[in-house]
Amino acid sequence: MPDHPAYPRIMAVIAAADAPLRARAVCEAMEDLEIAPSNVNNVRLLKRLAERGILIEPEQGLFTQPRP
Repeated sequence: MPDHPAYPRIMAVIAAADAPLRARAVCEAMEDLEIAPSNVNNVRLLKRLAERGILIEPEQGLFTQPRP
């Protein structure tokens, strides 16, 4: 897991979801994070996690954990 304070929180939100999520939905699930364009863009760290194989992007803009 990359060293960034948001990654564990993002992974917890993704793990609790029953379907792939968009960056905005992840931002909304992080209750202490204001829904502002800059925060939604920051949550786009999801792309980095997908590039590293930690998450998958089954459709453009939707992210989930790989399932065995």
